[in-house]
Amino acid sequence: MCGIAAVTGVPEAAKLVFLSLYALQHRGQEAAGIVAVDESSGESILHKGTGLVADAFDEESLERLVGSVSIGHLRYSTAGGAGLRNAQPLLVRYAEGDLGLAHNGNLTNAQELRDRLVAEGALFQTTIDSEVIVHLIARSRRLGVDAQIDDALSQLEGAFSVLITVGDTLYAARDRHGFRPLVLGHREGGYVIASETCALDIVGARYIRDLEPGEVVRIRNGELTRLPSLRDFAPPSPCIFELVYFARPDSHLWGYSVDRARRAFGRQLAIERPADADCVISVPDSANSAALGFAEQSGIPFELGLIRNHYVGRTFIEPSQAGRDFKVRMKYSPVREVLEGQRVVVVDDSLVRGTTSQGLVNLLREAGATEVHFRLASPPVRNPCYYGIDMPTRGELIAAEKSPDEICQKLGVDSLGYLSLEGMLNAADPEGGFCSACFSGEYPAPLVDLEKGYSLVGSD
Repeated sequence: MCGIAAVTGVPEAAKLVFLSLYALQHRGQEAAGIVAVDESSGESILHKGTGLVADAFDEESLERLVGSVSIGHLRYSTAGGAGLRNAQPLLVRYAEGDLGLAHNGNLTNAQELRDRLVAEGALFQTTIDSEVIVHLIARSRRLGVDAQIDDALSQLEGAFSVLITVGDTLYAARDRHGFRPLVLGHREGGYVIASETCALDIVGARYIRDLEPGEVVRIRNGELTRLPSLRDFAPPSPCIFELVYFARPDSHLWGYSVDRARRAFGRQLAIERPADADCVISVPDSANSAALGFAEQSGIPFELGLIRNHYVGRTFIEPSQAGRDFKVRMKYSPVREVLEGQRVVVVDDSLVRGTTSQGLVNLLREAGATEVHFRLASPPVRNPCYYGIDMPTRGELIAAEKSPDEICQKLGVDSLGYLSLEGMLNAADPEGGFCSACFSGEYPAPLVDLEKGYSLVGSD
């Protein structure tokens, strides 16, 4: 899962992209990069660094990124390997001008395309699937940049929201299914495009609309043109896990308020999996809205029983020196005055491996909770995601290997309850057509590389 942002038609565009990436930091923490296009010289300038946005950039590096067109990327690798080499945006010298590319998603036929391109003589500089797109554009036999980009994108399977600069022209596109989000905004004569609306808010851009599945747009000289959409239209399948976990609660995606969707999940969870308890607490921060919804529906008071430490970094202390559940204790602290002697409902957004949840239960017991009832505002995660979310292999997913009763026993809770798949989808929107492959095992886009025997675990 990654975050992308673009600004065009605004002086010092890179500084606004920097702020947009700052708002999208939750989507990737491994590396950050920005390409700026200096329209006076026609050249593009790239700066990228590892770590958080604030670590990757300083005042000097931002001052070098001059121009009114800029794209940025935050990396959270799901394959291809970490490190600066695989950080984005990519920047190459292209026949029609400097070409920059930022990609969020995962191509499910990347290896098939890479093998073909290598056989034709292509030289790859990274191990990420995103570079395939660059080679397809450069090698297209179509006439004109618009047609070459269309040719390249039409060959892709899987998930992609992409931002592409060719000279001072900006292109943006989503895959046919619309797995990953991409929103369009307007600011002072220019445009802002980003993964979430929170990236528009921080730079004072007015939200216009979401790019549609399969849509390709071009922005040149302040004019936005909708290009022919990608062929072979598919039913929209936006990723439900964006609403469950990834997106910021103050964002709007596909016409939905993320906060309101999560509250609806929590209310439906309270209906389906009630608990007799004294208070409701959330696993902060991603489950806050769902826990509020559970409390609203159940009438059980919501309390701040866990505090998250937002400043966790590396430490030289070894886990053996710090005691059991070290990583959990670094991240969360229980509020004893809230928990002691209480029957507690703990609401979390999802349960993947279960290791963090087990440590949290231990913390709550030590803080004096007499009962711990665990509630999940999504169904059991039983399947890997191949469309750009870092889901573990099936063998690492606790719900793929264990029944709810076995998970309840492993976590050491008094009861365990999941939101049903039907309840989740109906709470979001019965007509939403969401991709729920990680819950249901039904994959909307073909898994080409997997079917050909390649290891397909995601990329960006």
